[in-house]
Amino acid sequence: INASYDDGFRVYKGIEADILNDGSMDYGNDFLSQFEVVVASIHSQLNMDMEKANRRLIKAIENPHTHILGHMTGRLLLSRAGYPIDHELIIDACAANGMIIELNANPQRLDMDWTWIPSALEKGVMISINPDAHVRESIHYMQFGVHVARKAGLTKEQCLNSKNADDFARWVASLR
Repeated sequence: INASYDDGFRVYKGIEADILNDGSMDYGNDFLSQFEVVVASIHSQLNMDMEKANRRLIKAIENPHTHILGHMTGRLLLSRAGYPIDHELIIDACAANGMIIELNANPQRLDMDWTWIPSALEKGVMISINPDAHVRESIHYMQFGVHVARKAGLTKEQCLNSKNADDFARWVASLR
């Protein structure tokens, strides 16, 4: 695909991988290493105590093949509370491992909690606003994430999505 464009347009190879019950990824490192960007998220076995949730997330954060932590509590607003986490511990782990945290802009999630964003920014953790769009019509969810991020004080310098094409390419290259 990239070879068919000569105007600098680029498609990156990425995947959202599942964090399993023990904190390992649902795909092996050999497979994950084929992707330029890997988002790590918990999608199942959500009923756990804080200690287990923290362990599970930190193991995924420490995996050198993961780059963005997706919807860090798994919450669905008005229908499912997120699993309990020590958000400062998770933010510290992200800072120590160069992991970006997703602000999931789906209005049913808005996960990470906006009140945690200032702590992440203070510790040098970049935020990525993602619409969680499973269909084209959901791309507009991005606006909800932008509003929440602004409320939290996120600036363009601290947001992965705000990088220009060259800076984003350099960021991707730094992951290898």
